[in-house]
Amino acid sequence: MQLTNTIHFRNLKGDLFGGLTAAIVSLPLALAFGVASGAGPASGLYGAVCIGFFAALFGGTPTLISEPTGPMTVVMTAVVSSIMANNPDNGLEMAFTVVMLAGIFQILLGVFKLGKYITLMPYSVISGFMSGIGVILILLQLPAFLGQTTGKGGVLGLVQNLPQILAKINPVETALGVMTLAIIYLMPSKLKRFVPPQLVALVFVTIVSLVFFGDVEIRRIGEIPMGLPKFYMPSFSLENMRAMLVDGAMLGMLGCIDTLLTSVIADSLTRTEHKSNKELIGQGIGNLVSGLCGGLPGAGATMGTVVNIQAGGRTALSGLTRALILLIVVLWAAGLTQNIPMAVLAGIALKVGIDILDWSFLKRAHQVSLKGALIMYGVMFLTVFVDLIVAVGVGVFIANILTIERLSQLQSQDVKTITDADDAIVLNDEEKKLLDLANGRILLFYLSGPMIFGVSKAIAREHSAMADSDVLILDLSDVPMLGVTASLAIENAIKDACEQGRHVLIVGASGKVKRRLEKFGIERFVPAHNFFMNRTEALKQALALVDDPYSSSISEKA
Repeated sequence: MQLTNTIHFRNLKGDLFGGLTAAIVSLPLALAFGVASGAGPASGLYGAVCIGFFAALFGGTPTLISEPTGPMTVVMTAVVSSIMANNPDNGLEMAFTVVMLAGIFQILLGVFKLGKYITLMPYSVISGFMSGIGVILILLQLPAFLGQTTGKGGVLGLVQNLPQILAKINPVETALGVMTLAIIYLMPSKLKRFVPPQLVALVFVTIVSLVFFGDVEIRRIGEIPMGLPKFYMPSFSLENMRAMLVDGAMLGMLGCIDTLLTSVIADSLTRTEHKSNKELIGQGIGNLVSGLCGGLPGAGATMGTVVNIQAGGRTALSGLTRALILLIVVLWAAGLTQNIPMAVLAGIALKVGIDILDWSFLKRAHQVSLKGALIMYGVMFLTVFVDLIVAVGVGVFIANILTIERLSQLQSQDVKTITDADDAIVLNDEEKKLLDLANGRILLFYLSGPMIFGVSKAIAREHSAMADSDVLILDLSDVPMLGVTASLAIENAIKDACEQGRHVLIVGASGKVKRRLEKFGIERFVPAHNFFMNRTEALKQALALVDDPYSSSISEKA
């Protein structure tokens, strides 16, 4: 596999303009996410630089813009608050170590080529998970938006203290936050093509706060240290090791999902196809470096990616350009951001939270599928009030169980016992004649499609309802896959038939199906000469085995 992205200069103008435009969009979001996470605005900028550069250089989606995102910030906020509470002295170092662990986790997923499995989960789970993260982001921004400090206790504590928060609104800071949202929402579409509304709101409302409220005490970002970042070496403690590993895996998995979903969007816009495993390695390297530099974790960002593509970006050069522009801001222009009001950044982050909510599916989920809607709302509730890993785990488990149940019901319809020539399965004229001549003494046990574990009940049910017969023909001609549980059910059916003195013939078992039966030792009950590849030949042999004085002449007539 090629280590770095292919970079060429045939689209130089488009890539440079795309990178510049994406950098303008990223700047206010990076500052907002840095403040929201509790790690500080500098962490947001360093994360945008590190992840953006290394993910573009080593990733597998040329037009992808990677940076701190809303979902990743939500998880990082919980990580910072929990670790800092238990380890006030070196909690920040440990939080950035979790970011490094997330990067290592992503690299391993890419190396072991597991990228294609990351997004194999039901949409109802993804929708509920993302909407839950949107709700968390909105709730976490409310105190700063209303001019107050964020209290302790996480989302539950914030919800419990919501009446007190609403009762102590700071009118000036709230007005600045409302003005920020108004600009973002009401800015004409024609102007949005030239400059992102988030940047306009950031600059305009900051100027308003300085001109009209210069003598009012307003919480602002404060000075951001310029220059190269401070490096954080990995820091562990035995009592927090398990929690850090879990948080790292959760961050890494969330980053993978967020990134690969955005890569699919990039593919649809550019008519290309991303390399998922390579992208995960690039994201992992970016997050590993970001953690070392004290930056936030990040992933592929939909907004930045779409803006980059629309501005003309087509290769990884656009992502590298964006990262270098942000690096210039960090090194020489960070001082210009110190007067930005916290309420403005809260308003920007609040808009991101609102956008994360899956409004399209929320409005019509109950019309599409009641079960899907219940799963989505359940995952959303668990995400907000319990735990992100629990939410995804429970959602995927329930959704898969319901899917397996439905597939098993459909598959069970293809498990049939036949004693005469009816229309349950397609038989040719000769096969129908042979079954009719058997006069109900040959039982054809027909299975079709993949025999997953859910079908075992149907096999056992048909097995229990088998009528009296002298010969059992097990037809596996249309079975491409035989699961362990279904194999055991078939073994029991064969074993019981043999114990009752019936002859057993097997038709159509080949390849993996035959090897599975051999591993179960079916030859103990069915000798090799009772295996057939043709159903007609098996029926002829069955007639010959029927205990009837006319069986020989019947076989000849057939």
